[in-house]
Amino acid sequence: MKLTILAKPSSIEAKIEKVDGATYKVFVKEPPVKGMANRAIIDALAEYFNVPKNSPRIISGYSSRTKIIEIDPRG
Repeated sequence: MKLTILAKPSSIEAKIEKVDGATYKVFVKEPPVKGMANRAIIDALAEYFNVPKNSPRIISGYSSRTKIIEIDPRG
């Protein structure tokens, strides 16, 4: 499945909010430095959707706050 992610790095708390059918806001504490926020977003999504950590991957928007992420439920 493909999701649109609105990244919120350097947040006070880590959480995920569903905006609509395939759009989520992902708040992470890590700053957007050296991929730290992206890694935290991937980890948060893996936990949220209960899939392996290597399942979510960034399709586009690696350096943007709006990302397209694909999640393979099989890993």
